[in-house]
Amino acid sequence: MAVAFAKQSPQFVRHHEALHARDMPAHIAPHIELVNKNPASTWKAGVNLRFWNTTIAQAKMLCGVKKGGPVLEESTIVVATDIPVSFDAREAWGTQCPSTKEVRDQAACGSCWAFGAVEAMTDRICIASKGADQSHISAQDLLTCCGFSCGQGCNGGYPSAAWDHWKSAGLVTGGNYNSKQGCSPYTIPACDHHCVGKYPPCGAEGGTPKCVKQCETGYAPTYAADKKFGASSFSINGVAKIQTEIMTNGPVEAAFTVYADFLAYKTGVYSHQSGDELGGHAIKILGWGVDAGVDYWIVANSWNEDWGNAGFFNIKKGSDECGIEDGVVAGLPKL
Repeated sequence: MAVAFAKQSPQFVRHHEALHARDMPAHIAPHIELVNKNPASTWKAGVNLRFWNTTIAQAKMLCGVKKGGPVLEESTIVVATDIPVSFDAREAWGTQCPSTKEVRDQAACGSCWAFGAVEAMTDRICIASKGADQSHISAQDLLTCCGFSCGQGCNGGYPSAAWDHWKSAGLVTGGNYNSKQGCSPYTIPACDHHCVGKYPPCGAEGGTPKCVKQCETGYAPTYAADKKFGASSFSINGVAKIQTEIMTNGPVEAAFTVYADFLAYKTGVYSHQSGDELGGHAIKILGWGVDAGVDYWIVANSWNEDWGNAGFFNIKKGSDECGIEDGVVAGLPKL
């Protein structure tokens, strides 16, 4: 089973679920009942504060993976002969690389394509340096400064292009919103679609922020000197090769199709049961395991800790569930 890194007490969660269950929008509420009454379901649905007061348009906005983009050369991975039944990057490297445990927040922006990339890049730099370099790669810099080659910023982009950009142009450092961390922290406020809680309500998507090729006041070195580069970018095809790559070099970025029932995911191994397609969504895969005989991937989402299992989820492995095993991309850092 995956390790849970919850930041809220069970009493807090139960209180808010009871408070807001009746207010769940019509595009989510039916899926909770359907999933939880299905004896064959491998996962449980419930109230996520991130989505309890949303429109279907707001939910679709977060699914920012566009079709197309550059096709990366497939990595020549030699499949490991000792792939374990379970593996979790948080357990393997979490002490020296705390970023493997983090959940970021793309806020009201379809920037998942950038978040899945920089989360994995951050982990990979730390892992390759054996913990010596714990720089957070900036989602802001990738989102705003990659340009049309990466897509349309908050209106969606291409995961493969993000890794190409890291290799060719480099990316500066930058932490979460209001973190004052690194050269270019994220400038779109973290949010939830509810009235009470630790995050303010999400507003309407306000467009992609402008590219600013200058570090925050008081931060040194300069923007150009702060850049971190990738040494390579590549695609990975096949379950065993994905596993080998993760356990060798760290988490990878992947994309999958989000359906309406996914918004209500709480625990267990997700597989699509009901609801319309909302769009493509990019995430970070950091491991795998088995739950009651069902193989799964361990995944970090970018919808903050008020969604899912404290921001993480498990999804069925080995059958390309929702396309999760198509289009996996990664790269190695230049140290």
